Amino acid sequence: MSNHDGMYIGGSWRPAAGRGVTEVVNPADEQVIATVPAGDGEDVDAAVRAARAALPAWSATAPARRGEHLVALRDALDARREEIAATVTAELGSPIGFARRVHVGLPVAVTASYAELAATYAFEERVGNSTVLHEPVGVVGAITPWNYPLHQIVAKVAPALAAGCTVVLKPAEDTPLTARLFAACVAEAGLPAGVFNMVTGLGPVAGRALAEHPGVDLVSFTGSTAVGRQVGAVAAGAVKRVALELGGKSANVILPGADLPKAVTVNVADVMRNAGQSCNALTRMLVHADRYEEAVALAAEAAASYVPGDPADPETRLGPVVSRAQRERVVGYIRKGVAEGARLVTGGPEAPEGREKGHWVRPTVFADVTGDMTIAQEEIFGPVLSVLRYETEEEALALANGTPYGLGGAVWAADDATAAAFARRMDTGQVDVNGGRFNLLAPFGGHKQSGVGREMGVHGLTEYLQTKSLQF
Repeated sequence: MSNHDGMYIGGSWRPAAGRGVTEVVNPADEQVIATVPAGDGEDVDAAVRAARAALPAWSATAPARRGEHLVALRDALDARREEIAATVTAELGSPIGFARRVHVGLPVAVTASYAELAATYAFEERVGNSTVLHEPVGVVGAITPWNYPLHQIVAKVAPALAAGCTVVLKPAEDTPLTARLFAACVAEAGLPAGVFNMVTGLGPVAGRALAEHPGVDLVSFTGSTAVGRQVGAVAAGAVKRVALELGGKSANVILPGADLPKAVTVNVADVMRNAGQSCNALTRMLVHADRYEEAVALAAEAAASYVPGDPADPETRLGPVVSRAQRERVVGYIRKGVAEGARLVTGGPEAPEGREKGHWVRPTVFADVTGDMTIAQEEIFGPVLSVLRYETEEEALALANGTPYGLGGAVWAADDATAAAFARRMDTGQVDVNGGRFNLLAPFGGHKQSGVGREMGVHGLTEYLQTKSLQF
């Protein structure tokens, strides 16, 4: 076990002001693998002051030079690929293969994309008789979740740095070791002192102190809608900007004529990735009545291929959920589904055979789910799929749009034009059309209670910019 001390503030590791510690638990076997300091308001204040002090020089740095720093950060992350992947596996429970491909591969690519944007984005433009300047917002308070511990950090820090902002990060308490590795990479990349700072700690203490701090100009938060409301209220009270990437309850609509086996297989894979702990996971599959039972059987067969196993084994595709509290949450939803009359096709609330130790959840498929059931309305955040039946396209649309969320979605049809026509009517921030691939340059974010603002690409960069007009 490793006992870590210190916060990354002002370009170096400093002893924490707070005396508390947080234990990091391996969710596969419940062993404590490390401790990190639990920062308090004093730690946050020191980090914000360091970021504020570094802001004038960093914001005045030529954007192309900021891009060069991001290239160095990308290289530092790339050099530590295996170490980061192993750390994600140990503290999150992600299968090592998925950790290598997605948990590390995606943020390395995202960092590279913002290095290029910093060098190519037009930070000045001529509009009539005015010159419009796109300037950094200032000091950013970034509060990130545990489900994609490195990607969620990079998706905030990289565009903020590219824009000329300085950052204070408060990472999730369940996955602080990955965040510490990111801070080490920042140091190795040679970024100026104070441009990036990190305080580990609990959300209600360090996270709240960061959101409330008067020296923070923008709060960027990813997490649950419930906590997002609190962060938004705090930011609004201080008249500071906020970016919120929140919960989801995404629908996969399979229209008549679609390739049903492919659509179902892709849907199940999407729900099982990261043990279902993805905010845009396609947890509601909508199928026409004519092929409903066929789809249910295909989903059960596909789910059975996701056998819970040792996350460190490259062959494993389904690991545990992150914590005991998360397992209890997911199992509670499974029991709720049964109690409300959904048909449990496969899986269930019991621990997988031979996996009594650790935070394991069986891959679960429900059928005969109606749109008003709890499992069709609320975010479960586990490997649980609900299959809903519809009779008409309008009914399918009503079901797809019939939740408070609007983060992701998917449509399958006989051709792209038919699928896209339906997708245009979905009230959600991103829709995959006939299995469309993730695009790291496209904006990612939600409608309704799934958030405010966008991440990724140019749209993610502009979240951290404000305009000034020079009139001539």
